[in-house]
Amino acid sequence: MSIRIVSLQRYPVKGLSPEALNEVTLAKGDYFPGDRLFAIENGPAGFDPENPQHQPKIKFLMLMRNEVLARLKTRYLDRITTLFIEEGGREVARGDLSTREGRLAIEAFFRRYMPKELRGPPKVLAAPEGFRFTDSRRGFVSLINLASVQALESVVGAPVDPLRFRGNIHIEGLEPWTEFDLVGRVLTAPSGLRLKVTKRIERCAATNVDPDTGIRDLQIPKTLMQAYGHFDCGIYAEVMSGGGIAIGDSLEAEQDAQAQLPFVLS
Repeated sequence: MSIRIVSLQRYPVKGLSPEALNEVTLAKGDYFPGDRLFAIENGPAGFDPENPQHQPKIKFLMLMRNEVLARLKTRYLDRITTLFIEEGGREVARGDLSTREGRLAIEAFFRRYMPKELRGPPKVLAAPEGFRFTDSRRGFVSLINLASVQALESVVGAPVDPLRFRGNIHIEGLEPWTEFDLVGRVLTAPSGLRLKVTKRIERCAATNVDPDTGIRDLQIPKTLMQAYGHFDCGIYAEVMSGGGIAIGDSLEAEQDAQAQLPFVLS
């Protein structure tokens, strides 16, 4: 009985497209590597890199209000600290985010791309050490149970791409929604990685946007509430002990006296 890792993805820039990974090494107390390193301020938000504080996502460009972002395909190359943006299969912008000139190039693109949705000059923000632009103050690592997404599909009556939920780790091997039973428990990997599940993830209107087309075509939070009485899909976890994971690896829940495993036989 085990949870299997189906896919891994990071979101280097808040609100922009995911990058698929084959494997990753997580460090104790840290965030998912390379995730939410940057955000694009939608007009002055008061973010102070010398004293970084969690900011509500409405202060940044994000899918909940700016669905046109989903039409862009982006990749960030850590080695050269450069963001590449494509639209319709064609590169439309690139910039080295470690330099003022590179950030200005990206900001200039967004001024041209979505002028009516800007509340002020867009500004590329880089997360200081120990900080990330996550939706939750303690959103270190997010996991999505694919069985829950499949169950939601049957209620919606249409395909639901798991990428709508912008999670870091997609998993299988659980019954639908039983990932919520893992809150407070610890998941372990053969590498020694230990993830403590901390909370359920409440969903917003960003999940209504098709991650490929940018069309707002479903009503995910409304459907969740009508069908299940909550807005939740996915769980957050904190890294208690570091270690590596890869696609195909298994996670096991540590046993305790009170909890019962919510797994199904494979």
